[in-house]
Amino acid sequence: MRKLSQNEVLALNSLLRMEVNGLAISKAVVRAVGDDKLKEMTEAGISTTESRIQGMQQFLAENQIVSGGIQ
Repeated sequence: MRKLSQNEVLALNSLLRMEVNGLAISKAVVRAVGDDKLKEMTEAGISTTESRIQGMQQFLAENQIVSGGIQ
């Protein structure tokens, strides 16, 4: 794979940060949701977001874009 530019690395960082922040908000909100269907949809969104985050972390690690470990 070609080396990513600084702008691409910054974009990936911002995208990952956005996903993590959205996940935190969704996890906080899901407890307050009273409607069963909405709660189910929110939980599905949480699972999808967690998968996207894991995919991005895997990409970053496999392509040696980050130094150190991934949490």
